[in-house]
Amino acid sequence: MFWNAFLLALRDIRRNALRSFLTSLGIIIGVAAVITMVTMGNGATRKITSEIQSLGTNLLQVRLGQGFHGPGGVRQVVTSFSVKDAEAIAAEISGIGAVAPKAESLTQAIYGNQNWSTVVVGSNNGFMEVRDWPVCRGRQFTRGELKAGKAVCILGSTVVTKLFGNEDPIGAVIRLKKLSFRVTGVFQTKGQSTFGRDQDDFILVPLRIYQRRIAGNTKVSSIYVSVKNGFSIDRVKQDIERLMRERRHIHNGSEDDFHILDMREIVKILSGTTNVLTSLLSAVAGVSLLVGGIGIMNIMLVSVTERTREIGIRLAIGALEREVLMQFLVEAVVLSSLGGTIGIIFAMILSVWLSRVLLVPFVFTPAIIVVAFSFSVAVGIFFGYFPARKAARLNPIEALRYE
Repeated sequence: MFWNAFLLALRDIRRNALRSFLTSLGIIIGVAAVITMVTMGNGATRKITSEIQSLGTNLLQVRLGQGFHGPGGVRQVVTSFSVKDAEAIAAEISGIGAVAPKAESLTQAIYGNQNWSTVVVGSNNGFMEVRDWPVCRGRQFTRGELKAGKAVCILGSTVVTKLFGNEDPIGAVIRLKKLSFRVTGVFQTKGQSTFGRDQDDFILVPLRIYQRRIAGNTKVSSIYVSVKNGFSIDRVKQDIERLMRERRHIHNGSEDDFHILDMREIVKILSGTTNVLTSLLSAVAGVSLLVGGIGIMNIMLVSVTERTREIGIRLAIGALEREVLMQFLVEAVVLSSLGGTIGIIFAMILSVWLSRVLLVPFVFTPAIIVVAFSFSVAVGIFFGYFPARKAARLNPIEALRYE
């Protein structure tokens, strides 16, 4: 009985091909939109996670706060970090892999007749370790260069492109402000960050010469800390917080004038945000499925009216109500299933194209495809039942009289 009903459904769909396609269009759009939104959302989440993790493994960043309220509720000026703070963290906290004090400013870099405004970062070789950012050409700073504050630098790939083009920068001399720096290395390319910032647009110099000749002070804006594998990041974070409160003379009950960023927390927050947005957009797209279901019900009611005499003849020659019910219900399900199948194909093509355009990874999720297709079938059953029931309950005599 089911097979006969299926063949009849296909015959009627072919007989009104254009109307059948337009009826399924709502299902096609709904399924395609839901799958595309979820696929793009998962791709964005994976991209954000990988990019934040690329900042460094087991990374903590100690940063200055906005100040704290002193006596009388007056907001106090925040004292900058110092190199000694970074040295104390490395010496007194267990589980530390590397520590990199950091200071930075915007500076004009000049080579020959080329110039480029970029960020100059003062730090040490620990910067490469905590940020998991290797030098792909040349070398890191030597111990003597760091200790003496030699005028050497390592370039990000964007700076190399802007100043040198295809020329090899290793050993070349560039100017930062009025100082000449010799290029010792080039960083591996990382590309744009999640927030659209070019991560490769910077120059690294020894912290000592940065403070002495570029910044003109001994301030450190932040301290990067990497935690060794096997040690608790939360425990290390608590130990650093305790140590910094002691060194900055913050009394019990007073608020910190610094904060410690844990990259795991940032990943969790951003991933949660993208998941919420994906769910919201998918829910909005899912409305198209309901609209498509209403369209199917509407067309099936029209079909019942058009085929009233046919139904009456079938009932008069002995067809059972359940057979008529099955015929129209199967036709509605076939319509919605075809719409779901076409929607899945269209969604895959659209998702691959958008992944390339938006530069996010294509994340194939079989579960959402199964859910979307199942939902399209359920929509066909739900919205096709009422027209099928109406057809099955027609009075054969009245149906035969229908013109």
